[in-house]
Amino acid sequence: MSDDPNDLTSPIDEGVTAEDLGRTLFIGVGGVGMNGLTRLYATRGLDVTGSETKDWPSLPELERLGVTLHREHVPSNLDGIDTVVRSTAINDQHLEVVEARKRGIRVYHRSEALAAAMTGRRSIVVTGTHGKTTTTAIITQMLAHAGLDPSYVNGGENIGAHTGAHGDGEYFVAEADESDRSFLRFRPEIGIVTNIDVDHLNTYGDMDSLTEAFERFCRNTDKDGLLVLCADNPGTLALAKKLRAEGRTVATYGFADGADIQLGDVESSKDGVDYTVLYQNQVLGRFHLPMPGRHIALNSAAAIAVGLYVGLEPEDVAAGIAAFGGVKRRFEKRGEKDGYAVFDEYAYHPTAMTAAVTTLKEVAAPGKLIVVFQPYRVYRTIAMREDIAEALSLADKVVVMEIFGPGEDIPAGEGGQALLDAVNLPDADKVFVAEWDDVPAAVKALAGEGDVVVTMGAPPVQLMPDELLA
Repeated sequence: MSDDPNDLTSPIDEGVTAEDLGRTLFIGVGGVGMNGLTRLYATRGLDVTGSETKDWPSLPELERLGVTLHREHVPSNLDGIDTVVRSTAINDQHLEVVEARKRGIRVYHRSEALAAAMTGRRSIVVTGTHGKTTTTAIITQMLAHAGLDPSYVNGGENIGAHTGAHGDGEYFVAEADESDRSFLRFRPEIGIVTNIDVDHLNTYGDMDSLTEAFERFCRNTDKDGLLVLCADNPGTLALAKKLRAEGRTVATYGFADGADIQLGDVESSKDGVDYTVLYQNQVLGRFHLPMPGRHIALNSAAAIAVGLYVGLEPEDVAAGIAAFGGVKRRFEKRGEKDGYAVFDEYAYHPTAMTAAVTTLKEVAAPGKLIVVFQPYRVYRTIAMREDIAEALSLADKVVVMEIFGPGEDIPAGEGGQALLDAVNLPDADKVFVAEWDDVPAAVKALAGEGDVVVTMGAPPVQLMPDELLA
C-alpha cells in the first residue's frame, strides 16, 4: 500500500482481510456506496459502527443489523476504534479523519476496505462509464439463483435485496468506481468493463488518460482469469483486441457481429425484454429479462459471459436472469396518479439518458413521455450541455430543474435555463422550474391520461416521485 493516504490506485497489503480491520467506523453510511460496504461488514458478523448526520431511509436497516450509529461527527465516535473507513467525499479535514490520525488510528479509503473484504474470494469486479450497477446486480442475482450465495457490494439497491451483503459462497461481486481512480486497487479474477465514454475529465483530464486507466484495470485482473468487454463500444472493443492479441482470455459481448456473446431478435415491452443469445455463433437460447430496454439486455450479456465461465448451464443462466428483480432508480416504477405512471431513473450522463429516454418512450406509447431532469454538477452540465439537451430532446415533454452542484457556484447564464434553451422541443412542451416545490404543478400541467413521467438524474431528484404522487 502507498505511503500517500490519498493514493487511490495502489493495492492493499497482500493478505489483509476484513477481520484484520478490527472495530471499524464507517463515515457517511447513508450514501449508497458506504451503505453497501457497511452492510457487508455487518452481515459478515464484524464489529461495525457508523456516523451519519442526514436522515436516510437505509439507516434503520443498519441498526437492525447491529451497527452502532452516531448521528453527529464528534471525537468520541473514535473511542475503541481500530480502523476508520471513508469515501472520496470525506476529505482530510473531516473531524473524524483528523481525530483518527491524531490518535494513530489507521484510515482506509472505501476501496481498501472493499478489497480487504474480497481477500480469499473469487472476485468479480464490474466497472465502466455506464451500466455498472445493473450489470453487477444481474450477475449477483444469477449466482444467487444458482445457489452459489455470493457476497456483493453494489452502487445501487437491488429491488428485493440490498446494496451489499455477505454470502457464504466463494464468489464476491462488486461494482468499482472509476471516477476517482480507486478501481485500480482491485485484482479481480474476472474483470468487466461495460464501456468507456467521456466522463470524469475533472479527474483524468482527457480521454486518453481515462482509457489508459481502464486498460490498467484490465491488466490488474488475474492473468489466468477472464476479461469481459463490450463489443459495441469502440473503446472497450479496441481494448479487447489489444489484450486478446497479448494472450489474455477475453470474452466480448453485445449486438455487434463477431461478439462472443451476441444478442439478436430483441423484443421490448412493458413486461421486459426478450432476446436470442448466440455463444460463439451457436444459439444458446431465448432469454427473458423482466426490465425493458436494449441496453438492459446488453448488461445481461456480460452476466451471461460470467455465468458460462463459472460453469453454470445455459438454462441456469437464463433462469437467473429471468428472476432479476431490478435495481432501485433504474426504470423503477414508483406509482400512478391522475392516469399517468411515475418512474424514477438514475441516468444523468447523455449516453445513459439517451438509452433511458428511448426505452421509456416505448413504454409510454401511445401516451407521451415527460422527463423531469435535475442536472448534476455544474462543470459537467456546462461541458455536456449540448449532448444532454440532445438526449432530452428525444422526450415528448421536458421539465428541467436547477443544477444540483453541492459546493459549486453556477456562473450567470449557465444554469438550468441555459440547458432548457438548448433542448429541441416546442416552447409549450418544455419548462424550466427553479424551485423544488413548483415542480409538481409543472408536471401536472404537462401530463395526461396514459402518459409516463420519469424523474431523472443523480440524487436528490429521487425524492421527487413522492411529491408527484402525494
